[in-house]
Amino acid sequence: MYVKSVSKLTFYGGVDEIGGNKVLLEDKGTRILLDFGESFSCGVDYFAGWLQPRSVTGLKDYFEFDLLPKLKGVYAKEHLRHTSLRYTEPKIDAVFLSHAHFDHVNHIRFLDPKIPVYLGVGAKLFLEAMEQTSTSSEYGEHCYRTFRSGDTVKIGSLAVEPIHVDHSIPAAYSFIIHTSAGAIVYTGDFRSHGPRKDLTTDFLEKARSCEPVALISEGTRVVDNDTRGNLSEENVRERADALVSKTRKPVFLTHYSRDMDRLRTLYQVAKENNRQLVISPKTAHLLQGLLQDEHLKLPDPVKDDTLLIYFRKKRSGTFQDTDYFLWEREFMDKMVNHEYVNRKQRELMMNLSFYNLTELIDIRPITGSHFIHSMSEPFSEEDVEDQVMQNWLDHFGIEFHQLHSSGHLNKGQLAKFLNEIRAKKVFPIHTENQHLFKSIAKNVQIVERATEYKLQ
Repeated sequence: MYVKSVSKLTFYGGVDEIGGNKVLLEDKGTRILLDFGESFSCGVDYFAGWLQPRSVTGLKDYFEFDLLPKLKGVYAKEHLRHTSLRYTEPKIDAVFLSHAHFDHVNHIRFLDPKIPVYLGVGAKLFLEAMEQTSTSSEYGEHCYRTFRSGDTVKIGSLAVEPIHVDHSIPAAYSFIIHTSAGAIVYTGDFRSHGPRKDLTTDFLEKARSCEPVALISEGTRVVDNDTRGNLSEENVRERADALVSKTRKPVFLTHYSRDMDRLRTLYQVAKENNRQLVISPKTAHLLQGLLQDEHLKLPDPVKDDTLLIYFRKKRSGTFQDTDYFLWEREFMDKMVNHEYVNRKQRELMMNLSFYNLTELIDIRPITGSHFIHSMSEPFSEEDVEDQVMQNWLDHFGIEFHQLHSSGHLNKGQLAKFLNEIRAKKVFPIHTENQHLFKSIAKNVQIVERATEYKLQ
């Protein structure tokens, strides 16, 4: 008697939460994981501020509160030493990372280094740069294997096609996985209103043509009442340019550190208005690393005269070379400090993160200066950091402007996408509102954590 081939999906993260995707796909004895990230809400019921899981006990604290799944053959021996889960040789054939945002990659630091980790060329550059500049971004030793769109990676019975998509970080990919039961599409995170919306169009066409038996879709912005703006990246550029071109006062700004589209947008605005853009050494280091990927077309932090690099006071308070990390010292020839910014502030746009607002005390900005907040609006009026930021801006008489383009489709855009793909089954993840998918798409399967779903 003929028996249909069966593939199985199990969701160990990204269920009723934003991020934290951990999707296990099994097919004819082949087992792969799609992403291995940390959700934005991971551990919030038990940890806050300086109260964090102990690093010296490996995964013990994570297992105590069910923050990571107890899976055999997944984790490194060193992280299991203090837990009840015994180490076994890897039972996972590969991990595929869609992009380098922490909510998709952060927990790879616990993985067994024998498990191959596949990711985009640019995503690998991001992880390397972040490890070099941050003590909190330690991803561990891995057997990294890179791909680009157009490649096909064969793992056992599976053939994995990475397809480029537009997102708020370069080198973002979706996957079409060819299994014995048919094609499975995994969106990762994506949008269609950024500067490379053509990439998402490519993905849509390929996903539709493969007639998927399953579509695993993110739904970050699937909410009842989305009050956030729907600006495109071009809208951000136009509005930032309109603001900067009409003022002779300094413009401060903040954006997500890995959003190179936004950095490029603000760089263009600065250049077109004969201003220099002041960035941090960490951003300069990231840019320098990403120059290795010729597809990204980013400015050179050392050679480009539009860019200056801001150094804060450290240890000695006198800007001595020895005050700074070796990777920071590479940029000291382009160093500017608070005194320079104070003198030249009318000629500058300056990137200023929330945690560096104290620099305003030394910079002494002109009253009526501008601040472009190029990040998501706060989720509620009770956002403590948002109120603190507003207090700083009010204290120095700085005018606030909200200009941001999301890295995700809104509900209407996602509905159109899902209905064009027409998958036999839709699995909503990376969302807090699975039930709303049923109002925008057909064949929706509400997902439960650690539950196995068969496809045939």
